[in-house]
Amino acid sequence: MATDHIRYDVLARDALRGVLRRVLADAAEHGLPGEHHFFITFLSTAEGVKLSPRLLAQYPEEMTVILQHQFWDLTVSEDRFEVGLSFGGIPERLVVPFSSIKSFFDPSAQFGLQFEPSDVAPETPTAKLPAVPTPAPAAVPAPQTAAEKTPEPRDEPVKPGEGAEVVRMDRFRMN
Repeated sequence: MATDHIRYDVLARDALRGVLRRVLADAAEHGLPGEHHFFITFLSTAEGVKLSPRLLAQYPEEMTVILQHQFWDLTVSEDRFEVGLSFGGIPERLVVPFSSIKSFFDPSAQFGLQFEPSDVAPETPTAKLPAVPTPAPAAVPAPQTAAEKTPEPRDEPVKPGEGAEVVRMDRFRMN
């Protein structure tokens, strides 16, 4: 198998993070349109993440935040976003680098993105487009928050058009 010197996996991941960056920048400038709201899951101990010790103790591995009605001072830069949120009635300021984000989901549009953290990308990538068509992506359930529990799995199959459209980088990798 030939070596991918172009690093298509990195280019595609960065392009998808650009979608996330653009959506958050638009929300910061104009607010959330219509019923749009975002579930963002990130690694709480990733480099550049800033959380209070209280939140880090509560979410030692990963954390999901919801940007809907009660957030403030959303700012977006090239490599991260910052936002004010309230946790248990206590206001907090979070700094979240885009490289720490594991998933993004907008349930109003049934749109989701999943990322592998930047620091775990293979040094010698073997990403290639598959020779055969890839099946449609699976639906992403709404991320779990501290107050929610994961719903029981459904017995019936997910129908086309139901659930989120997910883009996963490992879908394009061949072993």
